[in-house]
Amino acid sequence: MPTPSWTDWAECPAVEQDPQRVSGAWVFRGTRIPVAALFQNLEDGVSLAELVELFPGVTSEQARLVLEHVGGSTQLGCIR
Repeated sequence: MPTPSWTDWAECPAVEQDPQRVSGAWVFRGTRIPVAALFQNLEDGVSLAELVELFPGVTSEQARLVLEHVGGSTQLGCIR
């Protein structure tokens, strides 16, 4: 699942964008980890708890905020 392109990421407090970092991709605030990593890993069956372990610096709260921002876990069907 690619990062939802229709989302206005500027409204999500858990992410940030800097043209000088990670080619301008939206990343989790305070990290260099692209938001796309969340969706790719969830699609691969990784739980939020595992994601937080795999990507130091990303908090479960940030991941939840991103998921809520794109429509909540019930629409995505991917929170464990």
